[in-house]
Amino acid sequence: MSTTIEVEDMITVGTLADKLSLPVTQIITVLMKNGVLATVNEKIDFDTAQIITGELGLEDIELVRKEAEAEVPVRQKLVSTDPNAEPRPPVVAVMGHVDHGKTSLLDAIRGANVVKGEAGGITQHISAYKIMHPVENGQKRGITFLDTPGHEAFAALREHGAMLTDLVIIVIAADDGIKPQTLEAIRFARKAGVKMLVAITKIDKPDGDQNRIKQQLSEAELMPEEWGGDTVIVGVSAKTGDGIKELLDMVLLIADVEELKAVFKAPATGLIIESHMETGRGAVAEALVEQGTLKAGDFVVAGGTYAKVRNLESTTGEVLKEATPSTPVVITGFKTLPEFGDEFQVVGSEKEARQAAAGEGNLRKSGAGTLEMSSNELIRLINRSNKLQELNIIVKADVQGSLTSVIDSLKTLDNEEVAVRVVGSGVGAITENDMHMAHTSKAIIYGFHVALPASVKQIASRDKVSVRMYKVIYELIDDVKAELTSLLAPEVVETPLGRLVVKGIFKTTKTEVICGGEVTKGKLTAPALARVMRDKEELAEVEVTMLKRGPVEAKEVQEGEMCGMTFVSKARVDVQEGDHIEFFTRELKTRSL
Repeated sequence: MSTTIEVEDMITVGTLADKLSLPVTQIITVLMKNGVLATVNEKIDFDTAQIITGELGLEDIELVRKEAEAEVPVRQKLVSTDPNAEPRPPVVAVMGHVDHGKTSLLDAIRGANVVKGEAGGITQHISAYKIMHPVENGQKRGITFLDTPGHEAFAALREHGAMLTDLVIIVIAADDGIKPQTLEAIRFARKAGVKMLVAITKIDKPDGDQNRIKQQLSEAELMPEEWGGDTVIVGVSAKTGDGIKELLDMVLLIADVEELKAVFKAPATGLIIESHMETGRGAVAEALVEQGTLKAGDFVVAGGTYAKVRNLESTTGEVLKEATPSTPVVITGFKTLPEFGDEFQVVGSEKEARQAAAGEGNLRKSGAGTLEMSSNELIRLINRSNKLQELNIIVKADVQGSLTSVIDSLKTLDNEEVAVRVVGSGVGAITENDMHMAHTSKAIIYGFHVALPASVKQIASRDKVSVRMYKVIYELIDDVKAELTSLLAPEVVETPLGRLVVKGIFKTTKTEVICGGEVTKGKLTAPALARVMRDKEELAEVEVTMLKRGPVEAKEVQEGEMCGMTFVSKARVDVQEGDHIEFFTRELKTRSL
């Protein structure tokens, strides 16, 4: 009778040993045999735990996955039930497939022109800004927008954007329809538990078909209002401006139904959206205030770092004295870069901020060595031979979010034969230290939206370090993919040509045989490779140098014809009448990932 043991999604090696009633050294030994160096406190996932249990031969033990408690979406922090809470502007993420006009729509809404400044016309970071939309009686109401990247490599950023918001506008081009990233955006919005509104863009194009898109939406379980569902759909054109006022009116209407509120008179809390290093300003963070009011001069803790807010600005560069809930801001004054997705909070003094940041920093350092080994990685380590080819790279990016997205995307390129090894990474310009590391490890440096100072470029030229600069993420990924492809061993492709039955042997030396026979299958050509077969046994692989039809040399001989042939081999081949000689060609073909 088997014993059932519950195991969490991630479990430490020590805890697994306790559950299996085995010495921890036995678990570690099995991991080491499979090329995994792990300590008692390092983590493995559920599938890996199952593999280890199988490797130990514990057939009477069955591991079952322990059901995880439902996670609370990040956006619930934006909803306040405090009696002192006041209405706040809605936070809206604009999501959808690349090139469907998200950034162009937002440009039209705020009267800017960001898309021309984006490399390849593709948003490369989460960007945020607040607009004031005119309503009745000449008043204006605020709406905060988040523009999320559309390329598949930025999936983590898009999910992060969905979790921050009250409403997601799903953008679909009228002339294109629903795409994989559209469905992914819908899935993120559902996971975050937020309302969805669909904007059909490019309605000014003659080949646009809104009814087709509504049909596709209904198939994705987003039934349009006019068809009896509850999904609001608005047709818009960034080029002509049609539908934009109606879209914003619907955003505010949905916000009113949701009764969005926050506490204004309290120390601020919120989330870090992006962070980067800036010449003359140091560590700069873009953040979204969720509760309370953030003021210039406040002491702010974010993850393992802190700041006295030196400058507080809007995302359009306007200097602010304070920022209230649902306001995106730019903060300078951090000691080091806060991380993408860190929560921030205002504390009373610099001493308190320093202590809180140090405590969080120590906590992160203590977990820095944690090995979160997935089952796929373990299987790869178990199955791979010493022939695994690794491409050493260093990645530098302008902001933390992009760095994470680039590295995560590159990890997906690994297979059993080739793998990306990130020997260094960071936010900011490429430095001399990066050059020294690349020279030592024979790594390629990839820069994403960062600078390459002239002095560093000279070092790269001197030390023959390859530095490749990109502004579009898919171009960077394609370059790494090409490098990995060049490491793949070529594929050996054999093509059968024909077969001959030996009827007579005319001459045999140590390395050469002249014989003759009948072509029983296919067509023979020379020169070619061949295998000498007796029954089903291979006697030798040889190289055919000549074919003859009677006394005349022939380039090819067809099935049913008689011919003579000469072949050479590395050692003597004892050919006999009745043996078969199978002709074939062999070529090496370049493989791709």
